Amino acid sequence: MPQIGFREGGSARPHKADEAYFTGKVLKTAAGDVPVTPTMAKLLARYLIKNDYTDTDDKITTTYHDAKQAGTLAPLPPELAPHATHVFQLVDSVFSAAQLPEIEDGRKGQKNPLNANFQKKEFQALWSRIHQKAVYAVQFETAELISKCVVELDTALRVAPLQYVVQRGEQIAEASYETLKAGEAFRLNETQTAQLKTSVHSAVQYDLIGKLTEETKLTRATVGAILKQIKPSAFGLYRVNPEDFLRNVARLINEQKATVIIEHLTYRAIDEAYGVEIFTEEKERKDFSRAVRTNHHIFDYVFTDSITERTFVELLDSGTEVEVYAKLPKAFSIPTPVGNYTPDWAISFKQGSVKHIYFIAETKGSMSSMELRPIEETKIKCAQKFFAKITSDQVKYAAVDSYNKLMELVH
Repeated sequence: MPQIGFREGGSARPHKADEAYFTGKVLKTAAGDVPVTPTMAKLLARYLIKNDYTDTDDKITTTYHDAKQAGTLAPLPPELAPHATHVFQLVDSVFSAAQLPEIEDGRKGQKNPLNANFQKKEFQALWSRIHQKAVYAVQFETAELISKCVVELDTALRVAPLQYVVQRGEQIAEASYETLKAGEAFRLNETQTAQLKTSVHSAVQYDLIGKLTEETKLTRATVGAILKQIKPSAFGLYRVNPEDFLRNVARLINEQKATVIIEHLTYRAIDEAYGVEIFTEEKERKDFSRAVRTNHHIFDYVFTDSITERTFVELLDSGTEVEVYAKLPKAFSIPTPVGNYTPDWAISFKQGSVKHIYFIAETKGSMSSMELRPIEETKIKCAQKFFAKITSDQVKYAAVDSYNKLMELVH
């Protein structure tokens, strides 16, 4: 006759708390062995079901464990009550996933305070050179922008034709309410995709100039002049797919605007500066799953957003030339005509180890201008002008795709 003398390992333990499992077990009480009869087994199984201590598969539920821990378990039937302690030991011998402790990330819940690196004179010297605020100005001739946009739209505008999809299928033999509600009452047999080759006559009314004005931040007069001067074949693409036309025209105009802006952009320092409090005012991050433990950063942990950043941090933190560095907070931003921009890293190298002691780095997975988005490329070029004006030659700024590239630039 089986006996409950020890608790089996999780893989060997039964997973069902049912009548069949309880029948024939022995309760090892102080007064002696008490065999679990079929009647007792049935009473125990019914007790568990009645109180939602087991689910429809006879598996122990969280409700049981919570009630037991809180001391609020329902009273056992009179036939089982005298042996309550041993009865619940029998129930506990059944494996329960609900009883397993939650597996937590070992780095969650840790503190990430500013450390002694923040007070180093090398970091404070770097910060004093980059914390200046500035404003920008752009002066260019509208005719120049219109001309560039017209040439670009005539040569590069592409619009995808509208497509339609035809799906054929049949309803299953027995479709219940549940299958209909879940969208599973029909069996898909065939899908056909084709392009709409005829002209589109949509009932939707578009404010073409108004929409492009909104997307490009240009005046209605400037947008109208661009559309008026492009080739009829280019403007005719509007009928092919209005939504795609609007999206691609706005993108190409913004790219040309960014090119003109860079050519005519200037920065001017103002009587304001960022305070060091911006490093601590951001909301504390609790998830350390993407954090890297550091020695030379101003915080104990650095949070990374990509494999490129993580690899960069690991090499940066182990670099013998690096004195101290910081990942710049979002509150530190450089104004640009295409939106505010925050560089990634502020780095202070050891005196005499490199040519450029103070460095601001932007890390990108690829530095090919073909792979960078035009807006990203524009912000990087604006930052180059910002640091050249605000810090002169004291601080070097560049976008890099690796730690090795960074070291090439500082030496």
